Amino acid sequence: MTSPGRRAYSGRPVESVTVESVRRGEVTQDDLRIHPETLESQAAVAERHGNPQLAANLRRAAELARLPDRDVMRVYEALRPRRSTADELSALAGWLDEQGCPRNAALVREARDVYVRRGLAR
Repeated sequence: MTSPGRRAYSGRPVESVTVESVRRGEVTQDDLRIHPETLESQAAVAERHGNPQLAANLRRAAELARLPDRDVMRVYEALRPRRSTADELSALAGWLDEQGCPRNAALVREARDVYVRRGLAR
């Protein structure tokens, strides 16, 4: 059995995603996506090696890896300066909480506060 840190989002062992399997048409988009557990595993390594900022980033990425691409892009677009109002960012943070992404929700709330303070909110 493949360890959790060595499988694609689809559950497929990463070792089985080869050029040949792609040529045979056996690879799906989810076979190419990183699994949230892989990101969590990388975060633990970063933390053990004294890099808490990288660990925090990887943990936020693990939360987002569970979302469809269109939702990740929605978050990305909303966080661009002058793209969202403070209320829109608050609503986005609430939605992220509902999706099981509390670290990202906290980041959006922090960004909202900074954007308001620096005049970067729409």
